[in-house]
Amino acid sequence: MLELADVQAAARRLEGVAHRTPVFTSRTLDERTGARVHVKAESFQRGGAFKFRGAYTKVSSLPPEALARGVLAYSSGNHAQAVALAARLLGTRATILMPLDAPAAKVEATRGYGAEIVTYDRWTESREEIGARLAAERGLELVKPYDDPLVMAGQGTTALELLDEAPALDVLVTPVGGGGLIAGCATAAKALRPGIRVVGVEPEAGDDTRRSLAAGERIRIEVPRTIADGLQTAEPGELTFEVIRRRVDEVVTVSDAEILDAMAFLFDRLKLVVEPSGAVGIAALLAGQLDVRGRSVGVVVSGGNVGAARFAALLDGRR
Repeated sequence: MLELADVQAAARRLEGVAHRTPVFTSRTLDERTGARVHVKAESFQRGGAFKFRGAYTKVSSLPPEALARGVLAYSSGNHAQAVALAARLLGTRATILMPLDAPAAKVEATRGYGAEIVTYDRWTESREEIGARLAAERGLELVKPYDDPLVMAGQGTTALELLDEAPALDVLVTPVGGGGLIAGCATAAKALRPGIRVVGVEPEAGDDTRRSLAAGERIRIEVPRTIADGLQTAEPGELTFEVIRRRVDEVVTVSDAEILDAMAFLFDRLKLVVEPSGAVGIAALLAGQLDVRGRSVGVVVSGGNVGAARFAALLDGRR
């Protein structure tokens, strides 16, 4: 089981490498929700998303012989960029398995960090099976996107920073994909502030974690069709689910339309460009999915990796 000491160790490893991302407030957001909301903008993290925290923590922990061989990861974009950047910073090479329909901006950014990209069809092929086979064939170290203690610990440093700036939080809200972010953040938050309520947010079409919590075991669903490409997981991780089961209080869902409303709100009111996956926490607050009136709430905006054309098209479609 992941512990606070693991997250604190990751924070020491990331010091001077990862950005300490800003926390924003908005009087309009507070009025809309009846709460005091603190927005942790991981869109300002290196690589444009929180994923750098976990990727660098993992890759920098590898022994020299593993670094000499190289690393492999599978991702639709944010973990891909994070591993590619971490590999470049640490002098190793990265091979990234990405779906054919991954956002072009994320593919180009990953390639720009020097990674080799191998594509697959997310609808008919298993990235886990292809990734394990490629790693074995090429002798590469597999850096999983979430189901790894070091990755989870790195992601949890997001909550360490947020609670350092807003120590009196009553509620912490994060997106949920495979579960690395919320597992790490819940571990840190519950240890530092035992009474805090930790809530995850998934897209309606991809509610595998919500279903799994209700069933008491991991439930696998079809690959969800949602604009939140970073949250298109079909099943929570084995390790992450154990942490979530014990330390997360609730998981709620939001529609794609509610996600678009949140993206527009963040752009108009806070001047933040946020990708769909990163906006789900704000979407849950604006849509009234959580009763937070009178509470102090921290929301992790997990990333901003959306190209200008895609961002404009999404919001244009909203009208």
